[in-house]
Amino acid sequence: MPYDLSNVMFITTANLMDPIHPAFRDRMEVIALSGYTEEEKIEICRRHLVPKQVAENGLKKTQIEFIDDGLRRIISGYTREAGLRSLEREIASICRKVARGVAEGEKGRVRATPAQVEKYLGAPHILPEELLKEDRIGVATGLAWTPSGGDILFVEAGTMPGRGGLTITGYLGDVMKESAQAALSYARARAKSLGIPDKFFTTHDIHVHVPEGAIPKDGPSAGITMATAMISAFLGRAIRRDVAMTGEITLRGNVLPIGGMKEKVLAARRAGITTVILPELNRRNLEDLPPYILKEMKFIFVQDVLEVFGVALAGGPSATKGLQPGGPAGRGRASARSRKLGRRPRAAIQAFGSNRG
Repeated sequence: MPYDLSNVMFITTANLMDPIHPAFRDRMEVIALSGYTEEEKIEICRRHLVPKQVAENGLKKTQIEFIDDGLRRIISGYTREAGLRSLEREIASICRKVARGVAEGEKGRVRATPAQVEKYLGAPHILPEELLKEDRIGVATGLAWTPSGGDILFVEAGTMPGRGGLTITGYLGDVMKESAQAALSYARARAKSLGIPDKFFTTHDIHVHVPEGAIPKDGPSAGITMATAMISAFLGRAIRRDVAMTGEITLRGNVLPIGGMKEKVLAARRAGITTVILPELNRRNLEDLPPYILKEMKFIFVQDVLEVFGVALAGGPSATKGLQPGGPAGRGRASARSRKLGRRPRAAIQAFGSNRG
């Protein structure tokens, strides 16, 4: 039967944009909402989720109490999501078991401490993200966006006797494979300036691996991580374990902006990382982060991958000394030519343009 929908507005929700048909997505107004921080989840639990589940399971406030440490244990050990659905399910599970105990005659108040949470929910099934125990050669810490929030990932690079072949493993998508190839091409083009030994690439094979191979990984944000891991392996210099990074790399060494910055920064914070390297064009996204995160963490914004090496490689920027951003055939040669002409490059270009016109 005919029905007038001219005054109806449809509201839909989705965790991923990619599966939505392009024609359908083109007719929708997209409002992107970032995930909650741990502190925001705890506050929502206090105000809404806990009172709701306590009432729905027939309990009184005097019979159960959720403390902040217990809620943090549920969030970190039993849920990995940007939203709150799983968190509310776990709280409801605890409330049901406490209600059963009350029905069986148990007296007193139950305090949902971390120990009590494990008693009611069993052993945690999500392993915490942890820092490396020490600075390692060829192991860089990257940041990734996932439908359930953000995550850290370790990119490993190693060398062995060979003929310059590149092997990439770890269930990676095409975009990340291309990032690895671009990072290697950048290193080979600037081998002399970076201090990589002559004929290194004709006598060694390179292997790049991203662990947790059962989880598919893709996206244009691991380029600088792969480049840093490779340069570390080529030079035999360790990478700082307290530094994480995200950003794509071009053949010229430029660092391109990324998406999901808030989720990635939250993942770094959960893992105990204090310094995060981000593309310069993402500086405007700092306003999406809560003030307490801005105070706790250090953010370094970069435009060229050489700046990444200077921060991430142990020992400071000495490995990049003498190499101009953009490569040895970039600004250095142009400036030398301009000095010979006795004028600035811009003036020369303008004169050339006017004569040609």
